[in-house]
Amino acid sequence: MNDENNKQDIIMSEQEFMNIPNLKMNNEQKIPQVGLGLWMNKDGEACRQSVKFALEAGYRHFDSAQAYDNEQFLGEAIKKGGVPREELFITTKILNDNQWWNDIIPSFEKSLENLQTDYVDLLLLHFPVTETRRPAWRRMEEIYKSGRAKSIGVSNYMIHHLEELLKEGDIKPAVNQVELHVFLQQPELVKFCQKNDIVVEAYSPLAHGNGMDDPVLASIAKKHGKSTAQIMIRWCIEMGTVPLPKSTHQGRIKENIDIFNFKLDKQDMADIAKLDRDFRTCWDPTHVP
Repeated sequence: MNDENNKQDIIMSEQEFMNIPNLKMNNEQKIPQVGLGLWMNKDGEACRQSVKFALEAGYRHFDSAQAYDNEQFLGEAIKKGGVPREELFITTKILNDNQWWNDIIPSFEKSLENLQTDYVDLLLLHFPVTETRRPAWRRMEEIYKSGRAKSIGVSNYMIHHLEELLKEGDIKPAVNQVELHVFLQQPELVKFCQKNDIVVEAYSPLAHGNGMDDPVLASIAKKHGKSTAQIMIRWCIEMGTVPLPKSTHQGRIKENIDIFNFKLDKQDMADIAKLDRDFRTCWDPTHVP
């Protein structure tokens, strides 16, 4: 009976997955426009369960990192999930301490081993470390050319970091993953990335739960019959970015992907624009030279 239920879950997931739009990256690869963020999801059982819940809800995009200490749990969960590898979009990131010239490739190979796959769909440099990021990108380009990363990009890069990379690198980053939410909208950075055909991924799109009781968001949520969290994630979609909400709770995981059956109108977007207050909950790379 359990096997039949599992089969039905996967069938339902495939149908729901078809409704999740993809964005085309600058190398013609496609990225699903919502993913499950796995930051701080370090407990093995909880991580495997959250990935299972996500697969059943229709997620196909999973965002991990060497720094998260959960690549192995993600690998185990997707191995048991019953979804073909080619239907999944898996991201990992190079730990800051692994950005050194001789460390990137061995650390990446360990990531592949942990993930139980021979390639990732997206490989990112986790942070613009001043001493290492420039030669590190050369190594990233090598990995990309080997086919073991279908796309490469960066995370936490500000405009001056991207300008340096665009000037010196041979391969343009496909993605820049940054903290982005209604209270940290970074319009100049988003505009720069979109102008240069770099997809913006939004980590912490729910601002770690801050501002969930904001009256503007509550009013918009009531108008659309949605939760405040769904409004925050949908705002990321309307901005043309890829939100990566994090949760280990089955109900919230399902709720966070139920955002493609409504749209925010012009007034909603105008009201939300006024909520920007440059509020960061994570790293601040603004002044990293």
